[in-house]
Amino acid sequence: MHELGITQNIVAIVIEHAKGAKVQRVLLEIGKLSAVMPDAIRFCFDICTQGTVLAGAKLEILEIPGLGRCRQCDTEFFLDKPFGTCNCGSVQLDLVTGEELKIKEIEIEELCV
Repeated sequence: MHELGITQNIVAIVIEHAKGAKVQRVLLEIGKLSAVMPDAIRFCFDICTQGTVLAGAKLEILEIPGLGRCRQCDTEFFLDKPFGTCNCGSVQLDLVTGEELKIKEIEIEELCV
């Protein structure tokens, strides 16, 4: 399960950017064509955040659909795998979306003194 290593990297990046502040929420964007399983990330997140500033943080995952563009007729259409055939018959496609794996937002706790 490569999601464990991915989640460990996500947690490390968030810890670095939080600079010691308690993290309340993390929003990830994961493309449906990225070969990353959101449920496995959710499972690993709880384990990887124990004892860190992310402990108890809410993990939100926005799944980005696969979208391809035909190089011959310039038509865009949804993909459920990183390859396909356009209605015009062409298999020459460019992936527009679906390969994302991004930390989109980090919400940290602000202490009012």
